Amino acid sequence: MIRKLLVLAAVAAGTTAIAGPALAQNEQFIPLLVYRTGPYAPNGIPFADGVSDYLNLLNERDGGINGVKLTSEECETGYATDKGVECYERLKGNGPTGASYFSPLSTGITFALTEKAPGDKIPLLTLGYGRSESRDGTVFPWNFIAVGSYWTAADIAIQQIAKEMGGFDKLKGKKVSLVYHDSPYGKEPIPALEARAKKDGFEFKAIAVTHPGVEQKSQWLAIRQDRPDYVLLWGWGVMNSTAIKEAAAVGYPRDKMIGVWWSGAEPDVTPAGDQSIGYKALMLQHPPGKFKVHEDLEKYLVSKGKSIAKDDFAQVLYNRGLINSMLGTEAIRTAQTKFGNKPLTGEQIRWGFENLNLTADRIKELGFEGMLKPMKFTCQDHQGADQARIQQWDGKAWKTISEYFTADESILAPMVKEQAAKYAAEKKITPRDCSKES
Repeated sequence: MIRKLLVLAAVAAGTTAIAGPALAQNEQFIPLLVYRTGPYAPNGIPFADGVSDYLNLLNERDGGINGVKLTSEECETGYATDKGVECYERLKGNGPTGASYFSPLSTGITFALTEKAPGDKIPLLTLGYGRSESRDGTVFPWNFIAVGSYWTAADIAIQQIAKEMGGFDKLKGKKVSLVYHDSPYGKEPIPALEARAKKDGFEFKAIAVTHPGVEQKSQWLAIRQDRPDYVLLWGWGVMNSTAIKEAAAVGYPRDKMIGVWWSGAEPDVTPAGDQSIGYKALMLQHPPGKFKVHEDLEKYLVSKGKSIAKDDFAQVLYNRGLINSMLGTEAIRTAQTKFGNKPLTGEQIRWGFENLNLTADRIKELGFEGMLKPMKFTCQDHQGADQARIQQWDGKAWKTISEYFTADESILAPMVKEQAAKYAAEKKITPRDCSKES
């Protein structure tokens, strides 16, 4: 069986290393769905770099997790759902116990794998993306939409607009438009924004942009004519910088634009140069920059030429990749407390996710203090957190400009319950009784 150890010289060269026989029975395999090519590569690469660097850090510094070595193999999806499913099928059985968990980094791929994961008993870690209703662990026992959903993001974006306007009462009669990637990802926030519009009395309009998002002129000409008070951006890859350039071309103020956290990284603003100044975006809690974990990365990887990161080290998406791997490996570590310090199955690791409790002390111990607030998963709650901040691009760097917002559960909780129940009925799923789970 071919698998790739986290030997970063091999990763950087795009080759595959062979795991030695001495490790073969004491390995925990973590598949990596990536896109390092195509129109989404500028955003996919830094995330993938962070994911791999953190896994390799655990191997280099700690010898893995409690003596269990981590192995991995990348599979290029190009952000395409069909390729993502092919990668899943190819990698799910690797390692002595099969795949630990999958992180698709695509809502479309997540939708497809949501149908497959229950049968294969493999968790899906979807950090800040995926099905918003999958927060309900009684209906979606294998999905973990960690830290925040797109409904979280939509609600908090409206809260920021209300704050800038001077209160929710000032939203009445205003116009808010959503420029979105015409895919499951881009469509996810629409129900939450429609609910907010109904509650707060603003006019909401959704404007689709066809993949990959390089053609947006007609959409922005319509925005110039309609003159919305704010524009929300739900883009990815080249679509984001294109949107900023087109906004500038029609004279739409960038400080009236707020992007989701997947439209708020360095590759989204730097191609547009000074046209990006003033543009805002949500943060998936964490900012760019170096924290304690980066000291260890520099000591154990960078200084030894073992980091695959280049200019993206400590940038927004690189840091998000670190968090992604930290959450996954902490779920493995948690599962070991019940099942032993050995390679674990996906089903055992799911228990680890559902019992993962990241306290402030543990976050500090891991070197992530300042990047993430305490969070906890349960059988019922597969999201664990519901907060975000806002950042703004000043032409050179992202600056945090808000305190933490918390999504309005009086709006979102009923939506989660309703849509999860609808999904359960469609798929003939009997929701779990969490009182009987141990």
